Amino acid sequence: MTEVPARREPPPFRLVTVARVAARSASLVRVTLAGPELEGLDPGLPAASVRLLLPRAGATEVVVPTWNGNEFLYDDGARPAIRTLTPLAFDAATLELDVEIVLHGDAPLSRWAASATPGTPAAVSGTGRGYAIDPHATSFLLAGDESAVPAIATLLPHLPAGASVRVLVEHRAEAEPVALPDHPGATVTWCALGADEPPGAALVAAVEAEELGPDVGVWAAGEAAAVQQIRTHLFEVVGLPRSQAVVRGYWKHGRAGAGDA
Repeated sequence: MTEVPARREPPPFRLVTVARVAARSASLVRVTLAGPELEGLDPGLPAASVRLLLPRAGATEVVVPTWNGNEFLYDDGARPAIRTLTPLAFDAATLELDVEIVLHGDAPLSRWAASATPGTPAAVSGTGRGYAIDPHATSFLLAGDESAVPAIATLLPHLPAGASVRVLVEHRAEAEPVALPDHPGATVTWCALGADEPPGAALVAAVEAEELGPDVGVWAAGEAAAVQQIRTHLFEVVGLPRSQAVVRGYWKHGRAGAGDA
């Protein structure tokens, strides 16, 4: 029998509670998490990630699962509800961490975010890899769906002030655009997804319509199948060097919890 190599254990979970919940739009909420265990949290690079551990169904407390060398599991073998989010802002003085969550159907994270109130328990682990911005790049393309809005919001303030920046964001018809941080060279286009289109279709079309120079830096994230199409376009059609683009699948259409990114 071939042994499965052990994966590197993620950072330990830190117990937190909800401090505040604020609606950013009808489908996007900002949740502020707080607690003394956030002491020493490294917010990481722009577009970094944290894991959010939700309480088990019906539980009033969070039980931290055990890492078995490959994944987190509870003692009874059940898989915990863990979702990956962007740390939007971290205040080391008040020990508060902001994340934003897309409300998208009857999925675990959406249900949790929609019902969260001050004192609601959770746990966070992080941070994961972010985007190392080239300070010498003269142009950037940031592309994503609603799940990527928080990451794009962390990227814009860190891009060189003199760079030309194109931002493409796909949104569902019922999800209105939200404000993004200002950048002197940024142009933002919100691409409405048609009612009969699969997730990512509008974003893929928008990216394929862009004229990309040889020195552009690209960051793109969203639904897995869509970003795979974007990856193929960038590397095989445009011929962009892989070192100039970061393309990440944040969620997969049809999978349980899809849209919870």
